[in-house]
Amino acid sequence: MRTFLFGLLNAEQKKVKYDPELYYVCSAFHDLGLRPHYSSPDKRFEVDGANAARDFLKSHGLPEKSLQLAWDAIALHTSPGIAEYKEPEVAMLNYATALDVVGRGYDDLPPADRTDILKVFPRMNLKNQMIQTFFDGFGYKPRTTIGNMNSDICVCMIPHFQKWNLCDEIKDSPWEE
Repeated sequence: MRTFLFGLLNAEQKKVKYDPELYYVCSAFHDLGLRPHYSSPDKRFEVDGANAARDFLKSHGLPEKSLQLAWDAIALHTSPGIAEYKEPEVAMLNYATALDVVGRGYDDLPPADRTDILKVFPRMNLKNQMIQTFFDGFGYKPRTTIGNMNSDICVCMIPHFQKWNLCDEIKDSPWEE
């Protein structure tokens, strides 16, 4: 709910037009891929959540455009530098999750709004539990963190974990030169 409200308030500040019901579903489903029931053995947790949301919305007869928009919003919610340039719902979800997890944009949200939201939806020690929560959701499939910020969680939680490195991939490619 914090994610939903953070994005909603940001959109109101910027006078952005968006589909509130679709954004609500995206907010509700954005981390579902961290849950065992929705987690695949080989996909990023964001993709697992996006697939679950798409299936849910499809079962309720939403048009393909809405299905794709929800999928993009959830799949890209941990992709700064990309999501904020997409449709409003995608940008809103990226903004809101970054605010909730790492505090990006904290000063953009009026203190009274932060206080009101946290009274009703407290963080419940999120700051101290989030790394473990993420790791529990994808630590068993660390290859899904290649090329994204989730690899930082694996570095923190898996002794001697080696982050993927594009330079090594290029140098070790099978091409003869």
